[in-house]
Amino acid sequence: MGMTRLLLTKIPFFKEIIVSSFACENCGWVNNEIQSAGKIQEQGVQYKLHVSSKEDLNREVVKADCATTKIPELDFEIPPFTQKGALSTLEGLIDRAVAGLEQDQPTRKATDPDVASKIEEFIEKLTKLKDVEMPFTLVVDDPSGNSFVENPNAPQKDEALMITHYKRDAVQDSMLGLQASTEEEKSQNTMEDLRNEVLQFGTNCPGCNAPAETNMKIVQIPHFKEVIIMATNCEACGQRTNEVKSGGATEPLGTKITLRITDPSDMSRDLLKSETCAVSIPELEFELGMGILGGKFTTLEGLLNDVKELTVAKNPFFAGDSTIPERSEKLREFGQKLNEIILGKREAHIILRDSAGNSYLQNLYAPDPDPEMTVEKFERTFEDNEELGLNDMNTEDYQEQKVDN
Repeated sequence: MGMTRLLLTKIPFFKEIIVSSFACENCGWVNNEIQSAGKIQEQGVQYKLHVSSKEDLNREVVKADCATTKIPELDFEIPPFTQKGALSTLEGLIDRAVAGLEQDQPTRKATDPDVASKIEEFIEKLTKLKDVEMPFTLVVDDPSGNSFVENPNAPQKDEALMITHYKRDAVQDSMLGLQASTEEEKSQNTMEDLRNEVLQFGTNCPGCNAPAETNMKIVQIPHFKEVIIMATNCEACGQRTNEVKSGGATEPLGTKITLRITDPSDMSRDLLKSETCAVSIPELEFELGMGILGGKFTTLEGLLNDVKELTVAKNPFFAGDSTIPERSEKLREFGQKLNEIILGKREAHIILRDSAGNSYLQNLYAPDPDPEMTVEKFERTFEDNEELGLNDMNTEDYQEQKVDN
């Protein structure tokens, strides 16, 4: 049974520390440790002392338990967390290292004499350092920033002591039990997590307004950009909806994609239709305005089937008592022609005109040009910008204009 004494003290030109001292009256064992009374500092610190005289051995040294101590001339290093924190002098630090090496020497001499002999030689080299026959360097590197080497000339500069503060890396933060060191690293990790998993959030069904779950996933389209796919499945009424949002900003130029459909294999092309994209088929004198059908990530066949369902199957004027025979016949013919295009029995062109530049049609020959497809960039008209809400959007000097008004 022993007694531990604690003392809170302040080291001049440094900070407050807690010194703990334990002594056992039965066996005579004593132990001294120090702990920082402050928090982990914002930056790590490295002290590099050039020892050239015996006076330097009297400098006080605070070595935290997470600090690494090195003497490069001997290739000697005390790794972090292998010793308790200590408040000592440089001479006491060397004596403590020697005592640690001598502790298991009797066992080594009995089990491995060669290793014991080499350690004995190294102990002699450490001991000779106290004579300072040759200058040597002491390096104390502490990522917590709570270690200290005394400057006897304080507050004047010490020419023999170089102090360097540095920013911790992620490994050092982890060693100290801290989170990622920078907000930038957190953002990158978050974006990477978003790309690799499906996120879910609560919403209401657009059909019956019952609570439902919406799944969201970021997808990278090859040779294009990232898009956000959102899908909702209502367990109450069974309705399923999916929507695609562009993962990027409005492009500087609009995009017009024209594809000449010549083969049934064209139906398998991936297609991204944004909410700002208009679809037209000149051979059928058909045009679908922007905003209709919403954003979709599907195939060309899927888009044409959606067009057929919208214009024919769900058309309220196609069936019922108010149906006009001539109009019904035209819609029926339109549906048959769409079926022929889907089956590859009728050649046609499909044009995707997106004033925001966020639509895409797969190039089967990528990265080479597709002989059946042309992609044109165009300057938006005033009407295009009006539909996108860009005419009234001010992104330059808006604060100055607000003050002027």
